[in-house]
Amino acid sequence: MENESIVLVFTLSGLNETMGNRFVFFSLTAMYYPLILLCNVTIIYTILSDKKLHQPMYVFICNLCINALYGTAGFYPKFMYDLLSQHHVISYVGCLIQIFVIYSSVLCDFSTLTVMAYDRYVAICRPLEYHTVMTNQRILECILFCWLSPFFCMCVGVALTSRLTLCGSSIEKLYCENWSVVKLSCISTTVNNVIGYVIIIIYFGHAVLIFCSYIHLIGKCRKSTEGRNKFIQTCVPHLLALLNVTVALLFDVLYTRYGSKSLPQDLRNFMALEFLLVPPMLNPLIYGLNLTKLRKEVMRLFLKKRNV
Repeated sequence: MENESIVLVFTLSGLNETMGNRFVFFSLTAMYYPLILLCNVTIIYTILSDKKLHQPMYVFICNLCINALYGTAGFYPKFMYDLLSQHHVISYVGCLIQIFVIYSSVLCDFSTLTVMAYDRYVAICRPLEYHTVMTNQRILECILFCWLSPFFCMCVGVALTSRLTLCGSSIEKLYCENWSVVKLSCISTTVNNVIGYVIIIIYFGHAVLIFCSYIHLIGKCRKSTEGRNKFIQTCVPHLLALLNVTVALLFDVLYTRYGSKSLPQDLRNFMALEFLLVPPMLNPLIYGLNLTKLRKEVMRLFLKKRNV
């Protein structure tokens, strides 16, 4: 306990071995982050401005894109600042806020994909009851579930982390991450570990539930050509988005808890960043290109602006 101290600032050491290329990374990030913003804002604006797209499935896609803006805002501005700075530090409070924003956003992705699976199940398996089941009130309840359950989980996680007395201040990542802070604790972290694993199991359980529901939908859709077309157009993009987010988060969990320091720094950084790099860009592209209605409206929007 002799090293126990009050930590006011954390040092982020994830960039230490790549500082020679920091201007290259900054240039790439300066192009990539605005592209993420453009893709997601385009989908959001298209859905909100067209009444024909005010349907449950598109509302949930809009929610997915809003969440991407929220989550990436917790990482990219700070990361770009660090690339131009010699000192990569973050305040204790700023670190906890970054943990909350980034990981509540990831959990919100899973929650949103779960309610989207429920929506597709009702649309394909109970088409005559669809509008009776997916009322405006039900959609609102689903949206609240998408945001409130991750917020609650992360409030518990961050509160448990904030009670810990720390014996260090160096985080070997590009951003603040809950487990990295917990590992610096001078006292027992059993409660943090248990709650952390419970949250991981719950949200990977979401993914398993979605995959199982789609196996059931495949059986239903094989019986008719119309059902197969509906499945391919609306469910395949959803499965790709789910696979994208699940693999990305799995990378992060495995790297954070079991990653080896013998791996090259660049590879470790990629494994830690995969869920912040790929899903925010891939999700709007998957839905924007695959859903005919949405694709047509996006094209119409751009063509209209070009003509003006």
